[in-house]
Amino acid sequence: MPVREKNKLHLLVTSAYPNSVAGFRGDLIRACVAAGSQVTVLSATAEPEVEHQIRSLKCEFHPYSIKRNAINVSSDLKTLGELKTAYRELSPDIILAYTIKPIIWGGIAARKVPNARFFALVTGLGYAFQGTSLKRRLLNGLVTWLYRFALRGSEGVIFQNRDNRDLFVRHNIVAAEKCHVVNGSGVNVASFSKAALPAGPAHFLVIARLLGEKGIREYCRAAEIVKRQYPDCIFSVVGPKDPSPDGINIEEINQWHQNNTIVYHGATSDVQPFIKSCHVYTLPSYHEGMPRTVLESMAMGRPILTTDVVGCRETVEPGVNGQLVPKGDAEALALKMIWFIENRDQWQAMGDASRKIAEEKFDVHKVNQQMLKILGIGQITPVVD
Repeated sequence: MPVREKNKLHLLVTSAYPNSVAGFRGDLIRACVAAGSQVTVLSATAEPEVEHQIRSLKCEFHPYSIKRNAINVSSDLKTLGELKTAYRELSPDIILAYTIKPIIWGGIAARKVPNARFFALVTGLGYAFQGTSLKRRLLNGLVTWLYRFALRGSEGVIFQNRDNRDLFVRHNIVAAEKCHVVNGSGVNVASFSKAALPAGPAHFLVIARLLGEKGIREYCRAAEIVKRQYPDCIFSVVGPKDPSPDGINIEEINQWHQNNTIVYHGATSDVQPFIKSCHVYTLPSYHEGMPRTVLESMAMGRPILTTDVVGCRETVEPGVNGQLVPKGDAEALALKMIWFIENRDQWQAMGDASRKIAEEKFDVHKVNQQMLKILGIGQITPVVD
């Protein structure tokens, strides 16, 4: 168990997926450490190299039991119990939890920690808030109630877009005065530097977990349509399998790959080579908080083709740095892909505009300044026994 450092504000970052910590929260953790805070990351058990990446951020790492994609009473109660124990023993000043289970169980556990200030970072609404089937409606009702109960004692709830904030307020999950909105997780525009557009046939790219609601199937069907007219075009898919109920079977992806409709590259820990090799970054997602891969592609100077949905639409000025299409519409997606192919002369200007928007709106240092201000880091004196 990490030891509490005297005279330092102690921040616990509670996550479910350790592999995302360094990539998605690394800059924020570094900013908190630079501001003089002690940071401890709580997440599921990590592979040694992943734990090393997290500790290299100059923070401590503490594993706990959590199953990200399953509703299981016994395992969820175990998660709650371990968080209660960890919070009590670590005695934090601030707890920042993100993604659904850390927010819900962390919010409940935080009530037992004297003087701890609990913040939730809502990075997207996910599976429970999508769809109209009976199963989805029942799940939505349960999750809404759990969120409402868990966030009752929170000091603040941070959203990555206004639509998600408005939904939480409209459903009385959290009071409006507790809400904050930031521009996603931001992107390090220095690390993701602008890259020249490559030569060769039009190359589209999607980077996402293999989920139906990431629009992977629509992307593959659109690629099939476009290839009838432009057979030399390249359609790359990068991303890991996902065990959630919405996960796409790897055999389905392999079938598209074997038919030469797409090129499936598997998972990666470094997206930059793939973004450099593409001409148009594509994300046909059904919903997002703020899509990190889109921000990274914008920083690297790529036109964006994405859906006109919550989280995605905030990244595109249509006709300026990219195009928007309706969700779930492979034909509309194919038409916009053909537009890009036939208007190659606009790629450079759109890529330049993407980079400018990334610098002005989504620079991670600007986002982190907002985050530190919301959390009160650098402004509040730690409570020391």
